[in-house]
Amino acid sequence: MIYGSFAQYYDELFDEQLYLQWQQYVQANTTPGTQLLDLAGGAGRLGVLLAQKGYQVTDVDLSAEMLVLASQHAAAAKVDLELVQANMLDLDGLGQFDVVTCFADSLCYLADMAEVQQTFTQVHAHLKPYGIFLFDVITPYQTDEKYPGFMFNYQSPDNQRFFVWSSFADDDVPHGVIHELSFFDRQADGNYRRLAETHFERSYPLETLKQALHESGFTQIEVTSDFGQGQPGPTTTRWFFKCRVGE
Repeated sequence: MIYGSFAQYYDELFDEQLYLQWQQYVQANTTPGTQLLDLAGGAGRLGVLLAQKGYQVTDVDLSAEMLVLASQHAAAAKVDLELVQANMLDLDGLGQFDVVTCFADSLCYLADMAEVQQTFTQVHAHLKPYGIFLFDVITPYQTDEKYPGFMFNYQSPDNQRFFVWSSFADDDVPHGVIHELSFFDRQADGNYRRLAETHFERSYPLETLKQALHESGFTQIEVTSDFGQGQPGPTTTRWFFKCRVGE
């Protein structure tokens, strides 16, 4: 399960500034106080920020480990988060919301376009009339040009933990990329324990995503870059979508 076996590591390493930018993007496009469903909300970092701004947040994630962290973060911040373990492909029983969000290119971890389409359909079914769906995805430019050969290394200040991230093109999947993640944790005897996972992401042409959204019932689709601050171009690495449900 993605992020399942080292949820704590992932939560600690993720750039906090990104959560603030997603929060600002949500606030710029929605109304505080509304009911919001955060798909693949993970450890609840964004959910907590939005709850602090008055949103009624439901955090849905496939990983039970991530939701445990979300509970801890919500308690520390003294906010209420509804936590639900579920697959974004099947949201039955969750009711309807004013806003649904899905960030950190979580849709890019789905197996194929059929699953992306299924998720769009599920989201549409769980939005109220005039509801808003906000999400981001990495672009084919990111998967084809930026990620292949990418490496990132991290060493904790106390030298107790190391992280290595390497990315490669996935030759079997159009616009696919493979991420090899390894954590090294120092044990009491001085040796290091290695924990590793492989993640698979893929992107899709912009028109393919737009068509899938239209087929799922979304009537207004706006695509931007830079957390809604720019217009997409040939070297855009991440698209931001604002989609609205009709009456």
